[in-house]
Amino acid sequence: MDGPPAMEYKDYYKVLGVAKDASEQDIKAAYRKLARKYHPDMNKGDKKAEARFKEVNEANEVLSDPEKRRRYDQLGSNWAAYNRPGAGSAAEWAARSRSAQDFGETNFGGFSDFFRTFFSGGFSTEGSGGGPFGAEPGADVEDEIKLTLDEVAKGTTRQLQISDGRGMPRKVEVKIPAGVREGSRVRVAGEGATGRGGHRGDLYLRVRLQPHPAFERKGDDLLTTVKVPLTTVVLGGEAMVPTLDGPVGIKIPAGSAAGQTFRLRGHGLPRLESGGGKGDLLATVQVDVPRKLSSRDRELFEELRKLGH
Repeated sequence: MDGPPAMEYKDYYKVLGVAKDASEQDIKAAYRKLARKYHPDMNKGDKKAEARFKEVNEANEVLSDPEKRRRYDQLGSNWAAYNRPGAGSAAEWAARSRSAQDFGETNFGGFSDFFRTFFSGGFSTEGSGGGPFGAEPGADVEDEIKLTLDEVAKGTTRQLQISDGRGMPRKVEVKIPAGVREGSRVRVAGEGATGRGGHRGDLYLRVRLQPHPAFERKGDDLLTTVKVPLTTVVLGGEAMVPTLDGPVGIKIPAGSAAGQTFRLRGHGLPRLESGGGKGDLLATVQVDVPRKLSSRDRELFEELRKLGH
């Protein structure tokens, strides 16, 4: 009996370095650590780091989603056998393959065959109509597009190669507006699969935001941390805060507490809503405690301790 084609199995738990019974928090923590380590901004021109970054994102895409993780766990190391739970019969496999050919696929690269087969968003045929012998609109095509924080801040244009299922790939230019949100869908009219009579459906791109080594997004605001010496929070001083437009100096009042947050207005992301403008940057102070002390440093701290500080 024919089965599904053999594809490379990827151990996503091993990719993230977590146990198979890891909690959602453990998976999130492992992902954030690895994403920061292998982020393209931190490894300019390093192809191995870029490949590792894509692999880490792929693993997180599955393990951070309870339903996808359940299906992945069910498939196990023998996932290629179609009689495994959730894999479907040989006929279902063939139907799935035909569906992918009929409805087309956006070629972004970076995802394993295993991921695309079992966890991709699929293809939609909503809005199809027309008779069996007349003109019929093509199917809508849906896929993901991964954006950096800089691309979200400024907007970007992407050149994509679309295959509409008829063996004729074509290039599509897609404009992504500044400030687009995680999970939102960008509609590109008339760039989906080609139907009977040459009428195309639409292309929908679901936005995914790549992690940034310095910033975390919260709505239109950005969150970051800034390390300052102990003397600065005690005596007051200035600290340099990273922003998407370059470092900005802020004043730290004397006696500031560790964990205190400073708001830099207008240094966040563009707002898509009417009125425009930008969100804010929230910088949380993190005290940089010295790990090594000179003999003189130790004497001074001992004096402070004797004074009750």
